Amino acid sequence: MQAFASVPTNRLLQAMSAETRSRIVPNLEHVALPLGTVISESGVPAEHLYFPIDCIVSLLNATEDRDWAEIAMVGNEGILGLSLFMGGSSSATRSMVQAAGSAYRLPAQMIDGEFLRHGDFMALMLRYTQSLISQIAQTAACNRHHTIYQQVCRWLLHSLDRLPGTRLLITQGLIAELLGVRREGVTEAAGKLQAKGAITYHRGCIDVIDRALLERQCCECHGVVKREYDRLLPLSIGSSPGAPSRIGFPQQDEQRPRMSAPYGR
Repeated sequence: MQAFASVPTNRLLQAMSAETRSRIVPNLEHVALPLGTVISESGVPAEHLYFPIDCIVSLLNATEDRDWAEIAMVGNEGILGLSLFMGGSSSATRSMVQAAGSAYRLPAQMIDGEFLRHGDFMALMLRYTQSLISQIAQTAACNRHHTIYQQVCRWLLHSLDRLPGTRLLITQGLIAELLGVRREGVTEAAGKLQAKGAITYHRGCIDVIDRALLERQCCECHGVVKREYDRLLPLSIGSSPGAPSRIGFPQQDEQRPRMSAPYGR
C-alpha cells in the first residue's frame, strides 16, 4: 500500500487520532472501484468497511419492480458498511460506484475490537452515521415536497461537494434514474439552469459555471445536510462539533455507466 500520508485519503481516516491510525492503517487494503461496481448488495452481509478516497458511491433502494432511486451519496467524507457496527450484519440498500476511483477497505473482524475500546474510532463512526441519516431524511423530504428542478439543483450541489472541480460527467438519463423521476423533468430543469447561466451542458458533461446562482435556485435541503455534516464531523476528532470542514477529492474523467447495466433492469 502507498504511504498513507502521501496520497489523497478519506476524511474520517484523517480525523482519527495517531494512536487509532497506527492500528487501522496497517490493516487497510487499497482497492480500485471501477464505474458501476456494486460494493454491497441488499440483504448480503458486509465483509469490509470501505473508506472512499476519490470516488462517489450511490446508496440505492429498490421497489418490487426493480426501480432504483438514490437515497444518499457517499464520498471521501464517509464510509460504506455501517451494518458492520450497527448490529444488523446487512442492510436493505445497494451501494454502486457512480464516479470511478478507489477506496481503502478494512476487514470486518477489525471493527468489533475498535468499538470495544470506546475510543475515537467509535465516536467518528457514530457521528458519521448520524450525518448520513440526516442526508437520507432530507433527501426523502426533498423528493416528497420539492420540484424536480430543486431536486436536480440539490443533487448537483451534493456531487460538487465531493469533487474538486466544477465538471460532472453524467447523463441526464442517469440523473433521472438516481432521482427516480422522468428524464423529461431533468432535461427541462437542466435547460432552465443553462438559460439562467448556472450551468452549461452537452451530452454526458455538466459544467457548473455559477455555483452561487445554483445555490440560490436550490431548496434548503443541500444546506441542511452540509451544515449537519460540518457540525458533526470537524476536521479532527479533538475538535468540538461545529468546527468547519470541507468535502473534496480528485475529479474523475471516465464516462459513467447507466444504472440499467449493473442492475440488469
